Amino acid sequence: MAHFAGERHWVPATSGNFSVRVDQRFAALTATGADKARLTAADVIEAEIAGPKHPRASAEAPLHHARYAADASVGAVAHIHTVASTVLSRRHEAQGVLRIAGWELLKAFPGVTTHETAIEVPIVPNDQDTERLAALVEERLKNSAPVHGYLIAGHGLYVWGAGAKDAIRHMDAFDFLLTAELHEEQAR
Repeated sequence: MAHFAGERHWVPATSGNFSVRVDQRFAALTATGADKARLTAADVIEAEIAGPKHPRASAEAPLHHARYAADASVGAVAHIHTVASTVLSRRHEAQGVLRIAGWELLKAFPGVTTHETAIEVPIVPNDQDTERLAALVEERLKNSAPVHGYLIAGHGLYVWGAGAKDAIRHMDAFDFLLTAELHEEQAR
């Protein structure tokens, strides 16, 4: 996931983070400060999902752990910083969601079988207290239609899937959809 995102310049300046569920207790996460485009085995840590913070965990590890704790079907989580996700999350923060409708690529998400649909991607305000932010995100996700990603205003995109392959597909699909939305908004 990290190399895929790095090749596309979605994790500039060591930003972003990635994780994969190891089992019901542990997840493998990218360590803080690691260059995700050039990730090595030494840049990955194993941490308890509900345990104390690992000393090399990034500040955003609680957002990963919260997804695993909330949904046993989540097997991988990715966090990227695309231009489109960052700009659109700020532009639509007041609405609390970004509605994406009518694009063929919506069918990249599980359960979507036609372009004649819409998804509402939750947008939460950024917060440096990532424990509090994780709780806010999970509350929003609990009260929204099923979706495989959310935006943090002015910050970026989180996606997840049953495994790394699904998370990569969701990153790629969201990047396309958000970029298309941004271009469409700019053309108005």
